[in-house]
Amino acid sequence: MAWLDLVQQQRAFAVIRAPELSLGLQMARAVAASGLELIEIAWNSDQAPVLIETLRKELPHCQIGVGTIMDRAGLRDAIASGIQFCFSPHTNPDLIAMARSHNIPMISGALTPTEIVTAWQAGATCVKVFPVQSVGGCNYIHSIQGPLGQIPLIPTGGVTLENAMGFIEAGAIAVGLSSSLFPQLSIQNQDWDDITQRCTMLKIRLQHCENSP
Repeated sequence: MAWLDLVQQQRAFAVIRAPELSLGLQMARAVAASGLELIEIAWNSDQAPVLIETLRKELPHCQIGVGTIMDRAGLRDAIASGIQFCFSPHTNPDLIAMARSHNIPMISGALTPTEIVTAWQAGATCVKVFPVQSVGGCNYIHSIQGPLGQIPLIPTGGVTLENAMGFIEAGAIAVGLSSSLFPQLSIQNQDWDDITQRCTMLKIRLQHCENSP
């Protein structure tokens, strides 16, 4: 299956920012248990390269990518760890070109229409609209569909279980969630079942969105 087709099928990325390697592993396992297959590991997680390498082996049915990539050195090391996609909080044509040369889907961060188009024209596979909630959330994504509807947008930053479906209905190809899937209390208590249930709820809601007339 082509990567964009998988994104459109799954509709959500679980974004893991782990303070400890062991927690990162458990968080990813909890996500995978729900059936969600797109897992983003923030590069500033503890031992991110090891976490990515381990998950690639342990969860072969999932796509393991990286986020918060800021420069070529970070991207080079992330590629070496086996990433299958890459998010960055900004748009850097050099990073886009580097990722494309390794056949890694690159999702560059942007916010304004000018930034979004710049990222797309530079060759980004998708554009991460971040921080989306700060500029109107679902309404913002809906508002820019007219001129920018051909660009696959992935809103992050303020996406929750409650509003995720609204972003898809507004025209986003997928959404990225972090704190809504991984509450601090659940992490502290190592309540992995709660995280799996949250991911399952997200998947059900997004499937409902797909099946709605």
